[in-house]
Amino acid sequence: MRYIAFDLGDKRTGVAVGDSITGLCGPVDVVEVSIGDRGGESLLDALMKSLDEHLGPAGRSRGEIVVGLPINMDGTEGPRARAIRQFGSRIAERAGRELRFQDERLTSAEADWTMSQSGLTHKQKKERRDALAAAAILRDFLEAQKGPSEGSQG
Repeated sequence: MRYIAFDLGDKRTGVAVGDSITGLCGPVDVVEVSIGDRGGESLLDALMKSLDEHLGPAGRSRGEIVVGLPINMDGTEGPRARAIRQFGSRIAERAGRELRFQDERLTSAEADWTMSQSGLTHKQKKERRDALAAAAILRDFLEAQKGPSEGSQG
């Protein structure tokens, strides 16, 4: 199964793609559209374009959407998580695809750590951070989909 993951942000949304058969995933894009622009319609338009580009049209290809869910460190959901769930419903409805949420705790920190010794400028890191976070979200999702015996060597 092919997946596309979104790390939704107020100004930028990271995009990553992956495959459950190979277990590989990677960052592909950062959509620089504000979630508040035209009530979220501009971001929905951009995400639909990204979906078609990376998964193909909904009627012709299988593929699911994974959206990072900002869970608090204590495991609770706050106002931001509720807003992401609502926007995720809009994505799924418009895309006509299955949408799943994945805990995104510490994925942005992981992206920062990954780039810390990269030699990239601050601007270059900022441009890549959200896509790397989306890839981390998707990697965590794919790992969670494995059965308890998969991935362990006993």
